[in-house]
Amino acid sequence: MAVTTVHVSALGQDVAPAHSQTQPNELPRKPSLWQGLVLAAGLAVVAMGLGRWIPTIGGPVFAILLGLIIRNALGMPAVFQPGLSFASKQVLQWSIIALGFGLSFTQVVQTGFESLWVTLITMAAAFAVAAVLGRLLGIPDKLRTLIGAGTAICGGSAIAAVAPIIQPKEHETAFAISTIFLFNVVAVLVFPFFGHALHMSDLGFGLWAGTAINDTSSVVAAAYSYSTMAGDYATVVKLTRATFIIPICIFYVFLEIQRQKKQGNTFQLRRVIPWFIVWFVVASMVRSSGVLPLDVLQVLQVLAQFLMVLALAAIGLSSNMRLMASTGWRPVALGLGVWVAVAITSLAVQLYSGAW
Repeated sequence: MAVTTVHVSALGQDVAPAHSQTQPNELPRKPSLWQGLVLAAGLAVVAMGLGRWIPTIGGPVFAILLGLIIRNALGMPAVFQPGLSFASKQVLQWSIIALGFGLSFTQVVQTGFESLWVTLITMAAAFAVAAVLGRLLGIPDKLRTLIGAGTAICGGSAIAAVAPIIQPKEHETAFAISTIFLFNVVAVLVFPFFGHALHMSDLGFGLWAGTAINDTSSVVAAAYSYSTMAGDYATVVKLTRATFIIPICIFYVFLEIQRQKKQGNTFQLRRVIPWFIVWFVVASMVRSSGVLPLDVLQVLQVLAQFLMVLALAAIGLSSNMRLMASTGWRPVALGLGVWVAVAITSLAVQLYSGAW
């Protein structure tokens, strides 16, 4: 009788028996996306149902919470990871593009200009507090830069764009991403609560969420749980803020060139351009043009909401809270300090301008 050998991965999960591995004359099978996508879609359906039942929490928040509970209580087999990774990145971008069909181009441009000065002030606060507090906590320069950029602009995307330029150590990038994500999750839960407690208007809350929450997914989740109007406004504000990833990256490129006295940097600007923002604008232009009938636009809006909840469910299902807890308290303290500074600065600017 042939003996079947089962290999066990480092995560403690069984993988295929040795005799079922790809033979030398066979092409390796590409990992399937369907398992993770179906899992996230099923959870999204449940989350949307719960969101309609308890609208003060909303489907986006339920999606992240349920995903976090399942991932960290039961674990997540490796077979689901390709689909979950695809959903948390690509599907999220598709949902934002689809949201563009619900906003007129004039509204997008107007909102972008209205929020620009608040965005610039909060970004300045983020980098300043990151530099000062980071030195006080004894955090390395590159880790301070990553946390500052992630908080100021667009979370993990900004960290991923800046990291190849300043070339931090791998664990510093992991610390920064874990820290930023921790406060993304906190923001989804606490921002709507404080928004209602402060009696903020829909537009006021949208401006606050769009300028003070790190990652696009968390902005969307928090703002749409507050109201549809707040969600629409916050999405445009956040996308306007995300475009600053380009000048920030250019700044760090020139800084590295000057610091290292060489030009051996393979940085390419087109790789960090958030193209989904461009297509979001195109979608809003299509809506304004009147090319698509109202029925089609309504279907696209429903599709956008579902894709958004699906992506947020995938993010929750992919998030290892134990890994984030292992990063230590100093990066977390820095992330908290910068995040609080940005949130308070945004509120103070709104209060001063009367936009609250």
